[in-house]
Amino acid sequence: MSDTRRRVKVYTLNEDRQWDDRGTGHVSSTFVERLKGISLLVRAESDGSLLLESKISPNTAYQKQQDTLIVWSEAENYDLALSFQEKAGCDEIWEKICQVQGKDPALEITQDPIDESEEERFEEMPETSHLVELPPCELARLEEIADLVTSVLSSPIRREKLALALMSEGYMKKLLQLFQVCEDLDNREGLHHLYEIVRGVLFLNKAALFEVMFSDDCIMDVVGCLEFDPSLVQPKKHREFLTKTAKFKEVIPITDSELRQKIHQTYRVQYIQDIILPTPSVFEENFLSTLTSFIFFNKVEIVSMLQEDEKFLTEVFAQLTDEATEDGKRRELVNFFKEFCAFSQTLQPQNRDAFFKTLANLGILPALEIVMGMDDLQVRAAATDIFSYLVEFSPSMVREFVMQEPQQTDDDVLLINVVIKQMICDSDPELGGAVQLMGLLRTLIDPENMLAPTNKTEKTEFLSFFYKYCMQVLTVPLLASTVDEKNCKDLQEGSTKINPVCPDNFQTAQLLALILELLTFCVEHHTYHIKTYIMNKDLLRRVLVLMNSKHTFLALCALRFMRRIIGQKDEYYNRYIVKGNLFEPVINTLLDNGTRYNLLNSAIIELFEFIKVEDIKSLIAHIIDNYYKALESIEYVQTFKGLKGRYEQEKDRQTLRLNRYRRDARTLDEDEDEEMWFNEDGEAIEKSRPEEEFPESFGKYMEAKKRGCQRNQRCQLQASHLSHLRRQSQRLPRQVGNATRHPGSQGELSLSTAILVAKTAMVGLVDYPDDEDEEDEDEEQSPRKRPRLGS
Repeated sequence: MSDTRRRVKVYTLNEDRQWDDRGTGHVSSTFVERLKGISLLVRAESDGSLLLESKISPNTAYQKQQDTLIVWSEAENYDLALSFQEKAGCDEIWEKICQVQGKDPALEITQDPIDESEEERFEEMPETSHLVELPPCELARLEEIADLVTSVLSSPIRREKLALALMSEGYMKKLLQLFQVCEDLDNREGLHHLYEIVRGVLFLNKAALFEVMFSDDCIMDVVGCLEFDPSLVQPKKHREFLTKTAKFKEVIPITDSELRQKIHQTYRVQYIQDIILPTPSVFEENFLSTLTSFIFFNKVEIVSMLQEDEKFLTEVFAQLTDEATEDGKRRELVNFFKEFCAFSQTLQPQNRDAFFKTLANLGILPALEIVMGMDDLQVRAAATDIFSYLVEFSPSMVREFVMQEPQQTDDDVLLINVVIKQMICDSDPELGGAVQLMGLLRTLIDPENMLAPTNKTEKTEFLSFFYKYCMQVLTVPLLASTVDEKNCKDLQEGSTKINPVCPDNFQTAQLLALILELLTFCVEHHTYHIKTYIMNKDLLRRVLVLMNSKHTFLALCALRFMRRIIGQKDEYYNRYIVKGNLFEPVINTLLDNGTRYNLLNSAIIELFEFIKVEDIKSLIAHIIDNYYKALESIEYVQTFKGLKGRYEQEKDRQTLRLNRYRRDARTLDEDEDEEMWFNEDGEAIEKSRPEEEFPESFGKYMEAKKRGCQRNQRCQLQASHLSHLRRQSQRLPRQVGNATRHPGSQGELSLSTAILVAKTAMVGLVDYPDDEDEEDEDEEQSPRKRPRLGS
């Protein structure tokens, strides 16, 4: 068998049932003479030392988990695990193990203490049969029971057998009664054994056992057993917390006793999972999947029962929006709705839709509009969480509500403006709430979720609403902080530098960065509306003032905003930038940054590089004409020389185009030479305009020219008869032919005679006025016609 090295981590299970990392190395399977068999070897990748040498025993139960784990036990209480970096490596070593043991690699466990015949008998046995011989439920046998429960955890079949045995004859209730005896006697050894037993039973992952353990009669005893962890010097006081500290608050009295019991149970089981039980390792997380499901379905049942009680919810909403409700009571009501919405996330999509529609019909959005404007920070935070659930569920529902508000209320109390003001006024130094609210606003104004076929006008209507009623509220801090340089001096101690960013503290800079992030998103996705707003408010100029901020991250946000505008490659934006000389603050920042190679320098260089690569001619010309002298000394990148090159190329093209135009103009002048004559002294004199010198004759000439254009249209009709005319002329009498060929005769006479004879010879040829004059002129200009007529 060939060596195959794979990168792995080696784990061993310690006495506290926690996995310890023994190091990282490469695993191989090879024959070891000393062990007399194929073995797994892991050598450390750091120094090549041997981390693991384990013979693949034919009788050892190896288990494959999660595609990248192989777990096995080599001796009592000595478990090993290999965690592979790649699934392929795990599969290959698993195949080697299965090959040695003669097992199918498709299996996830190679051995079990029970042979196949016994397994078959197990499947045929009724569930009521005792599959595991449990020791008597006595104090003296607790250690034996604990060892039994711990030993079966590595075997799925034995776990199943033990679970069935524990559910028969009320064995679990008897064990919990022993807990009360041990606690009364202060029997610490027995209490420690009971901790191992209860913890192991939870890991059996059986819903039927959970129903017994989490019943009202037993759950507090289960919590009591889990207080006596042998690794702790003093037991935890979980029961005291659940019975005294944690208080169940009914914001509105719940009359349904079953609902109340279900709420109590769910809270306590959630406490057991999140607080009491240690965080399961990657090898144990599947052991508690049924516990997670138990909590999940409890929450579904609670939400469904509350949702069906319309009287209860109606009363909650009534008190929430009542001005007479005390602040403490309102805080409890808002927190209730927050938990209610959190529980709703466990519902199936169709049930969740019905849940939020029920809340919408009851008036959740008008209620939020009230509570989000309150001074209580806890109420506002909870209301924000509820609002986030609603936006995540249906942005369209929220947009539909807010677009109906201007008809009913003032701009200041519009829901979106309330959200914006709360974002602006966030008192958290890290602006955690503001970040959350900015994300919600971004979701609401994102056109990508406004494409529902049921309402095709939603995008246009909502964006028009937002820019009319809300955008000015959003940009207030930005416009207030970017004042003229003469009105605000930098407040930094010992500095006389003029800084138009006022104030320039960290919290304000963070807020402005959030606003700029939202505006940058608008530039990319709103095109028309944001373009109009930027130009009407001269917004880019105000934003570029932030390039002077002492906070580099804010200067980068301002630069990103301009970069996104230029990235649209819109000539309206380009003309706005050129007209306002808006590159000046960017170039000043680049020059002030000097030779420092930092993110700000790179971002500015990338901006100009984009203009060069995309060959934005109007911006290139503006930059070179106005700023190249300041930029030509920058040689550590070729960007500005490249811009100069683009500029020169465009200038050469324009010169060639101008020369071509002048050459064409000279050709036109030569054609007009016929209208010039020279006086006796050789001076060129332009012929006077005929309409000025001969107004009457010129008028007649123009009328004749107009009639000529009309006759040209008729010529196409007559052309179809021309070939017939020529054939007729060849059959004319000799005297007519002689007349047409007489050397002294004129072309007009010959053609007129031919046409006259043709008219007498043809039937149905229409006689148009002035045809003879027009055809005479055509004959003079077309020499090809003469040989044919004279032939």
